[in-house]
Amino acid sequence: MIRKNPSGHLPQIDQSAYIDQTAIICGKVIIHANVFVGPYAVIRADETDETGDMQPIIIGANSNIQDGVVIHSKAGASVIIGENSSIAHRSIIHGPCEIGHHVFVGFNSVLFNCKIGPNSAIRHNAVVDGRDLPANFYVPAMSYIHPKTDLSAYPPIDISITEFSESVITTNIELVQGYKALSNEF
Repeated sequence: MIRKNPSGHLPQIDQSAYIDQTAIICGKVIIHANVFVGPYAVIRADETDETGDMQPIIIGANSNIQDGVVIHSKAGASVIIGENSSIAHRSIIHGPCEIGHHVFVGFNSVLFNCKIGPNSAIRHNAVVDGRDLPANFYVPAMSYIHPKTDLSAYPPIDISITEFSESVITTNIELVQGYKALSNEF
């Protein structure tokens, strides 16, 4: 469902993107080319700051927002998801938040008030809250990263994780094309 927010903003969605009919895209949301938004995802830009303004939620080209993901923002802050990034099933991305290009966010992860550098991977059930992460950073499953976390204790990202992340992107771009073709049959 595509709908306006109370401020009157309507999502801007590239025609090549695929939005599942059960997903909700509301308000000041910009979705670029070849993006996949899966079943029951919610992307909602509707809160304003103290001046009545809001920044957009932006989903970069070739990225995928999988089943049950929730993307929202506090008090009109921006959420930016870079190109070729994957937000896996049931994750929560809550702004202010910026996710770089080629980032993988695993199942059930929660990101809030942070910046994630490009080419990083956050594995399943991890939380990043109030801490920026550099490029090429790896967060193991079930980690909790906060402002006082010693990032030097974390292992470097492995090439197999990067290859896995890229395979998820390729699969979801194929799904965009497949579902777009199916929607033309009905």
